[in-house]
Amino acid sequence: MAADVLELLGSSYPVVAAPMSGGPTTPALVLAAVAAGSGGSLAGGYKTARTLAEQVGEVRSSTGRYGVNLFSPNQVPVDPAAYAAYRELLLPLAATYGVELPTTQVEDDDGWQAKVDVLVEAAPPLVSFTFGLPEPTAATALRRAGCVLVQTVTSAAEALQSQEAGMDALIVQSADAGGHWGTFTPERVPERLRLPELVRAVRAVTDLPVMAVGGIGTSADAAAALQAGAQAVAVGTLLLLAEEAGTNPAHRAGFAGDRGDPLTTSAFSGRPASGLPNGFLAAYDGRGPLGYPALHHLTSPIRKAAAERANPEHVNLWAGTGHRNVSERPAGEILRGLVP
Repeated sequence: MAADVLELLGSSYPVVAAPMSGGPTTPALVLAAVAAGSGGSLAGGYKTARTLAEQVGEVRSSTGRYGVNLFSPNQVPVDPAAYAAYRELLLPLAATYGVELPTTQVEDDDGWQAKVDVLVEAAPPLVSFTFGLPEPTAATALRRAGCVLVQTVTSAAEALQSQEAGMDALIVQSADAGGHWGTFTPERVPERLRLPELVRAVRAVTDLPVMAVGGIGTSADAAAALQAGAQAVAVGTLLLLAEEAGTNPAHRAGFAGDRGDPLTTSAFSGRPASGLPNGFLAAYDGRGPLGYPALHHLTSPIRKAAAERANPEHVNLWAGTGHRNVSERPAGEILRGLVP
């Protein structure tokens, strides 16, 4: 099964491109990975079903080997009073950008069913899920379409749940990964384990094939995860400055200089995520409630305005612990350089 998963992504070696939502993962990035002998997955999060269908079509026109990642609906309720208090705290910053913040909480599911429908029709070889298990009806429809189903997990307990739900393989994500931590329970995050240790913990409770992600900055990091029992590693942060990535200018500018180690914060989205320190986190980290996707939508106008001005101080600079190895190079070159 492990070899099959890599084959589904078109990869001839055990290093592939991780899906990164919010813009960095483009069809060009996925196709560059495939052309280099690696593989990759499109990121379905934070885009419309129509845009996802267009991107799937673009990739399918060049290769039949690719994956797609979706955010499973797993809302974190937020107290209205806590939401209102955080909004009030953000108003002065919003005013500097001339943007309005939503007064009512937006609690959506990221267009879940419409995106599932797109993938049932397109039948990508591999579909992965983040934030939680897909509901059974969607999983069944995707299996019937011929998709291999892969679940992102952050603990041995989540791995067991995924096995019981009939997942075909696992993406084991450590807290060293950039962006959102894919835990099923953001209000009760799992123990922070380094990637090799987490892979060993998962492999101790399940025989499902494992793809490891989190903190891969060098070929030695990749080797350590593979030696711990992973059949492949997925790389995200190191591709953020790749020529083919759609990373916005503000995020790219955030890698200039040394900002220090990434922080795990819920200040941007109401869900734990790892990013580089900046002005926004200096002012608001730890001051807002958990509440996803309500806080994601609350801070979105500020982040979009800052991105338009290429200002790294008020955007989410998602990055993992391998961020000091980021460089502006072709994606294929980056991926090949990580092969042990």
